[in-house]
Amino acid sequence: MHILIAPNAFKNSLSANAAAEAIRFGIEKSSLSCTTECFPIADGGDGTAELIITKLSGQIVPVMVQDPLGRTISTSFGLIDNGLTAVIEMADASGLRLLKQDELNPMRASSYGTGQMMKKALDLGVTKIVVAMGGTATVDGGTGLLAALGARFLDREGAELANLPEDLKELKQCDTTHLDSRIADCEIVVLCDVDNKLLNEGGAAAVFGPQKGATPEQVLLLNQGLTQFSEVTFRHFGIDLATIKYGGAAGGAAAGIYAFLNAKLLNGIDYFLDITNFDKVLENADLVITGEGSVDEQTLQGKGPFGVAIRAKAKNVPLIGMAGKIPLDVNEKLSSYFKVLIAIGNEPTDISTALNRTEENLTRTAMQIAELLRFNTAL
Repeated sequence: MHILIAPNAFKNSLSANAAAEAIRFGIEKSSLSCTTECFPIADGGDGTAELIITKLSGQIVPVMVQDPLGRTISTSFGLIDNGLTAVIEMADASGLRLLKQDELNPMRASSYGTGQMMKKALDLGVTKIVVAMGGTATVDGGTGLLAALGARFLDREGAELANLPEDLKELKQCDTTHLDSRIADCEIVVLCDVDNKLLNEGGAAAVFGPQKGATPEQVLLLNQGLTQFSEVTFRHFGIDLATIKYGGAAGGAAAGIYAFLNAKLLNGIDYFLDITNFDKVLENADLVITGEGSVDEQTLQGKGPFGVAIRAKAKNVPLIGMAGKIPLDVNEKLSSYFKVLIAIGNEPTDISTALNRTEENLTRTAMQIAELLRFNTAL
């Protein structure tokens, strides 16, 4: 038996690499006779770029940029395709993990640093930029990123807005005269791990604002600013940002890049599995194990484990899902893709303890799964 181990990251606990190794260790501790292969996955969320760069043997490019609050930090991006494609992790410049809890400020957090990374990539002569959009601290519609590339956002008097996204509700016009001209000859691909649209109840501010520190009052203000951004953008480009699938990703940055940079917004896990040749590796598998922190009906909206599940089902390869949290009741939709869905927790506990024990819980559960497989084959 050959087991392909393809988990996503377990958010706030383990990277996809670490999760895969924990599962492999558990299987190897069992008495099951098998071979294993780790193939950690990512769906556009935090860590996607690193995995792509590693799997494709890319070159790392160091760069100094602004973090979400305007402080200078050292980060990096990758080059693949003989230096013609840049792979950028938005969270490396504009990420939530760059801020302490008491620093969260979505009214002022800017995506400017990601735009600086893109500009550096253009300086190196790339013809394609891939941006993984998960894990940002921002709800600015990508205005910071676009400003770094030369776009200007103006009020009624034609003065440039000083504090974005806080002042976005005062936006009256966009000036793209000085937008970096090299963008026109560069393909921009945006990898999204959520399919939310930009505005209102299911939008960037309402769904993701609280995760980034927004109070209920700030959520309303952020949505108001994004609404104004959408209206002005429609007048400027004739593009209705409110209707775009994936437009709410990264605090609405996906929508902004779509309109201003003619970007392609893609499902992150599909792109990842294609570019890393997952299907070829899947051909040799007798069983696939995937998972992430929570697997539920929302997983079916395009999360990493679902992307793996679709491909495993197409090849008639049985799939086991492992997660910190699964639905209490049997879910028919999930069951049609996951032969087995297992919660890795051993007993009721608080979330902090559960996160701290993710590695050992994955290892123990994987060992138990392997022992059950051995027992089944012995019957």
